[in-house]
Amino acid sequence: MGNDSWDADSVVPGKGDGPLCLLDEALSFWGGYDAEAGRIIEARHPQSGIGLAGTTLLMARAKGSSSSSSVLAEAIRNGTGPAAIVMLERDLIVALGCIVASELYDVHVPIVVVDAATWTRLAALPAGTRLRVQADEASGQVYASTS
Repeated sequence: MGNDSWDADSVVPGKGDGPLCLLDEALSFWGGYDAEAGRIIEARHPQSGIGLAGTTLLMARAKGSSSSSSVLAEAIRNGTGPAAIVMLERDLIVALGCIVASELYDVHVPIVVVDAATWTRLAALPAGTRLRVQADEASGQVYASTS
């Protein structure tokens, strides 16, 4: 139907796209995500059991251990991680996971941060919307296309 785009702040540069996956609550990759199976395994998470592989992950904030970065990097290496991440709050641990995957495995998963108004718009997009994230060192852009 339409195509829209929003400005974002770049956290980790790269390009990625996939169907949007909006998390209802924060996720700790350490103990909350199975990097081999590519599924949320935190029993109390509202989306426990869903896969994040190839998605554009909308995660307002992260929670938990600094070890989350190693789990995220491993998921990216395995091809079971998200293709791109859009956040409302910067998270250095999540960023570190994507940076490690870029450096060690040459797999680039961009992370951008958007403002509250943009977050509200993205979170309201219908299921099936594909989000593409493009980020360089300074800035980023999020593109949505619905069919």
